[in-house]
Formats: sequence, C-alpha cells, structure tokens
Amino acid sequence: MEKLINAYVLTEKNKPLQFFKLQIPELKFGQVLVKIEYSGVCRSQLMEKKGLRGKDKWLPHLLGHEGSGKVIKKGIGVKKIKNGDEVILTWIKSNGVNGKIPKYFTNQNIKVNAGKVTTFSNYAIISENRVIKKPKLMPMKYASLFGCAIPTGAGIVINQIKPKKTDVIIVLGLGGIGLSSIMALKALKVKKIIAIDIHKKKLNLAKKIGATDLILFDKKNIKEKVRKVCDNSGADYCIESAGTSSTIELAFSLIHNKGKLIFASHPPKKDKIRINPHSLIVGKKIEGSWGGSTKPDKDIKKIFKLFLKNKVKYYLIAKKIYDFKNLNNALNDLDKGNVFRPIIKMSH
Repeated sequence: MEKLINAYVLTEKNKPLQFFKLQIPELKFGQVLVKIEYSGVCRSQLMEKKGLRGKDKWLPHLLGHEGSGKVIKKGIGVKKIKNGDEVILTWIKSNGVNGKIPKYFTNQNIKVNAGKVTTFSNYAIISENRVIKKPKLMPMKYASLFGCAIPTGAGIVINQIKPKKTDVIIVLGLGGIGLSSIMALKALKVKKIIAIDIHKKKLNLAKKIGATDLILFDKKNIKEKVRKVCDNSGADYCIESAGTSSTIELAFSLIHNKGKLIFASHPPKKDKIRINPHSLIVGKKIEGSWGGSTKPDKDIKKIFKLFLKNKVKYYLIAKKIYDFKNLNNALNDLDKGNVFRPIIKMSH
C-alpha cells in the first residue's frame, strides 16, 4: 500500500495551491482510505482560496469535497462499504460513522489539516459517513458530480420544491448546481423552465439540457424580461445559485406574491441580504438549501435512475477534464467562467 500521497494544499489565501507529498496516517475508527480517481471543483473551494469565508484558522489545509474512487482500506467500525468498492465522496452527511478528522504531515513534519472529506489528492482518508457506494452503471469519470453539484441542484427540485408540471420555475445562475436543477426539472417534465445567466454559452448549455426559455442577464431590464416570459406575473419558484447577496435579492423579486425562492449560493461571510418584510406578509417565501436536503445513501441512486430513465445528459456540465498537475488552472478557469464544472483526473 502507498505510504505517501500527492496533494495540493492551500497554504495562503489568494495564492495558488502548493504541491506536497504527505504521509498517510494509520486509520482510526470510522475512517476509510480511498484511492481517488476523479475530483470535482466547486466554487466553495474558490471562496476558501480567496478567504471569503472569514478567518481561516486551519491553514495549511487540504481542499475538495466531491470525488470518486476505490476503497483501499477501511478502519474499525466501518460497515456499509468494503475494500475494493467503487465509491462517491460527498460533503453531505450520509449513513455511517462520523469518523475523526485525519492528521497529515509532510516529510519535514509540517502539519497539514484536513476535514471529514477532501479530494484534492490522489489518496485521502475519508469519514465513513461521507462515502457512498457508486451505482454500477455510473461512469467513474462523472461520479464526482454526484458528490455535490447534482445532489444539491437536483435535490432542491426533488426534495424541496416537488414541482407540478404546470409550475413556472426560474433558475438564476448556471453553475453546476443551477444546471443540475434544470436537469431535474426537465426529467420531471416541468413545462416552463427559465434559465438566467450573464454568459451566453451557459445559456446555450441550459437549452440543451432542458431549459425552455433563456434570459441573458441585464441589470436594467431583467425584471421586465422575466415578466414578459411569465405572462406579466412572477414565477412560482426561483432557484438561485449565482452566489451573491444581490442575486438572492433579485431572485426574491422575480417570484409572485405566493411564490417561493430557494437559494443554494454562499455569498461572502460578511454579506447580508435585504428583503421587504411586506413581501413575506403577502405570502412570498424564502428558504435556503443545505445540499438539496439530500440523503445521499438513497437519493443519489434515485437521482441517477431518474436521469437514466429520462436520458438526461448530466455529463455535459463537466466536458473539460484536467490533469492533476493542472489543478490550479482548473480553479482559475472556474473563477473566470470558462468552465461549468471542472473535473480533475488524478495521477497514481
């Protein structure tokens, strides 16, 4: 078994991640050693890199919270998976032991912190309750999408909205989560799916995977554009995943007086949202989403079956695969809007 892992580590905010070789510690109760094949890259990692989640007391530390791979070894107390199982790694808590946080060290005895799940390395120690057995028909290359983007976006639709086919639903912000919401809405045969974004190429992709109406974001005329598409009314629901306080406020304004906003974005920690209390009195609702209220052990399989049955091309959101050595390039491309959901192919 390998004694060292290759990892990219956040050592300082607003700086590229640094490559380290780390020693693999002995497994503790409830921990699993996984050989990681692919890792997704989420905007959450960009926020951590930029220090937008407040003071980071854990530097230096590993990153990444969605991946796919194979179980190499399991610790005492691990029951739901076995050695050799192909698995999905997810930040969303599932069944199993909430294992301890692993402690990694470099050969120079520098401590590198980690969480219950990290994926920016070719091997990682993961808590059992962040490991899900991968469905056999799911390609390993795209399985990492089911660790964050898809269960969050599709989970909002399936678990929180539970839409009728006649509902008018806006998706504001077409990253991995927003696009996954559209795929779930399409699979459930919702007839009016309105996609809004500032990037034309993201809107074009939204059309391919199920959006019925496309609106290019325009600060001056966005509300007017939405009213035209919604027959001079607001939407029944709006899913916001653009990631700023201002877009959450905008999304709230795009629903009618009995409508509901669900947001899954994470604005910088210091930011607040402002809404008119009277809007709540007349019937508008606002709700956050923590991982799409997903229960990964059952919902990931359920979502994958729904996508297969309805021939949803979920893989289109992750067309670009980066070699592990180019992980920093993937982060930069995501930050610039050049990719929808980067996937990193690990080297072993």
